[in-house]
Amino acid sequence: MMELRCVFDNVCQGLQKLSNTATLFLDWSGTGTFGRVVLVREAPKEYRALKVMAITQVIKLKQVEHIKNEKEILADISHPFIVNMTWSHKDNTFLYMLMEYVPGGELFSYLRNMGRFNNSASNFYASEIVCALDYLHLRNYVYRDLKPENLLLDREGHLKITDFGFAKKVLDRTWTLCGTPEYLAPEIILSKGHNKAVDWWSLGVLIFEMLVGYPPFYADNPFGIYEKILAGKVEWPKHIDLVAKDLIKKLLVQDRTRRLGNMKNGAEDIKRHKWFKGVDWDTVPARKLQPPIVPKVLHDGDTSNFESYEEGDWRKTPPAAPKELEMFADF
Repeated sequence: MMELRCVFDNVCQGLQKLSNTATLFLDWSGTGTFGRVVLVREAPKEYRALKVMAITQVIKLKQVEHIKNEKEILADISHPFIVNMTWSHKDNTFLYMLMEYVPGGELFSYLRNMGRFNNSASNFYASEIVCALDYLHLRNYVYRDLKPENLLLDREGHLKITDFGFAKKVLDRTWTLCGTPEYLAPEIILSKGHNKAVDWWSLGVLIFEMLVGYPPFYADNPFGIYEKILAGKVEWPKHIDLVAKDLIKKLLVQDRTRRLGNMKNGAEDIKRHKWFKGVDWDTVPARKLQPPIVPKVLHDGDTSNFESYEEGDWRKTPPAAPKELEMFADF
């Protein structure tokens, strides 16, 4: 832990020496505007991902609530299929969250390279996601950003959900418009108020995309995507498994009160669906299922499954004003 402590102290002192200890700068979910993820080493072979976010930019982009929610939720949870947070900190310029480093890369990259996954592979990933979402929902957390880009593969090939920037604790309903257009549930688009049911809608979109290679609702612009989602018409390829199609249809139900996963039995209704026949749900969180893809990882700090990004001038970020720092007093 001493080596990481030194790295962290360097970061807190203005990132003057970080380049000597960081192996790679990784893009943070496509939004490098106010944050970067830096690979740091905790021990000779213990690597972690340090998320560094500029306070002034977080405020400017109106992400204060999202970032605070992310930190609070990650501090409260721990699950084998979630990128867990070790600790968090702040100084006058940046917010920091130290996370597990997951070296296998994004599921998105594998899906794009392969075109689409077969029924067995899609079933494997869906099984692990169902377990993670069930865990979150039992704690009243809604994830709200399920998509291939936010699913990482660990060294063995198991999934890890990352980026909890849109996650929120919801006891009844919430009205915040957030998420990725292709994956938004109808109730979010219509501002009717939404709950955990939106995650099950997104699961239906994801299963379709894994099996087909593209999402069921697609257009050149967000408005066109929203129109298709609200129309609810899906063009089904002939090759898609009929049992999987049945599950997807029951997840992509416009009326959330009738959507699988959001009824009386909750996630159990999804687990009991015939597409998951043969899945021993007790073995899933124990990571006993055989992953369909094992990433090529040479060592724990291998970064070859991620794209590298230029640093830019993010190190020159000015300190936040006292009133701005007050917004993160409890971070």
